Amino acid sequence: MRRVLILGGTAEARALAAELADVPSMHVVSSLAGRVTNPRLPVGEVRAGGFGGPDGLATWLAAERIDAVVDATHPFAARMTASAAEASARTGVPLLVLRRPGWPQGPDDTWQRVDSLEAAATRLAVAMPTEPTEPVRVFLTTGRRSLPVFTGLAGVWLLARSVDPPEPPLPPNVRVLLDRGPYTVEGERALIREHRLEVLVTKDSGGQLTAAKLVAARQLGLPVIMVDRPPLPTGVRLVESVNDAALWAQG
Repeated sequence: MRRVLILGGTAEARALAAELADVPSMHVVSSLAGRVTNPRLPVGEVRAGGFGGPDGLATWLAAERIDAVVDATHPFAARMTASAAEASARTGVPLLVLRRPGWPQGPDDTWQRVDSLEAAATRLAVAMPTEPTEPVRVFLTTGRRSLPVFTGLAGVWLLARSVDPPEPPLPPNVRVLLDRGPYTVEGERALIREHRLEVLVTKDSGGQLTAAKLVAARQLGLPVIMVDRPPLPTGVRLVESVNDAALWAQG
């Protein structure tokens, strides 16, 4: 029996678990970090909670006799990916990173790419008028943990969309919208118009579940500040399809 750990929490991780569950010689354990309330669970065995860094993960891999690890976490889960790479190097357990492709920029898109949330906040501040008569209305879809980076900006009103509520207290210039994809282009257009949003700030997560906001921004002429993905650890193998990851996991 080949034992595989999937570091999950994404649609790709669930699809991979479902595909490997049909292979008689495979035993799959999916690990969820536990940061999202009521997550969508994959088929098969599920482990919830962190490992305690690379040391804890390395110990767990050895104790559970894991043969391979597939990191199918969110493209911005840099700390988990770094821990997986270090634990793999220590234990000799092979590691593969499964990441959906990033979003391509089209000719009609007005994107400004930045390399961090802090750079996105700086770019937003630079782009604002010197003496705005009204706050610049920003559609923020970078996750609830990123709010402190943006809430200190003067002259900005934020519509912050996330799956789970951010930690209180929230400043008066923030309205939180709790929602989970997939979204439609029609719905995103209506949301932008309803709140009179002027700029979109998002992360290059990729995938179809949340891509509709980019189409709506293109159609309505909204500029987009796009945060690029963090780089992968050196030497880590990357695939972009569930099928490639499933073939690799089977040895």
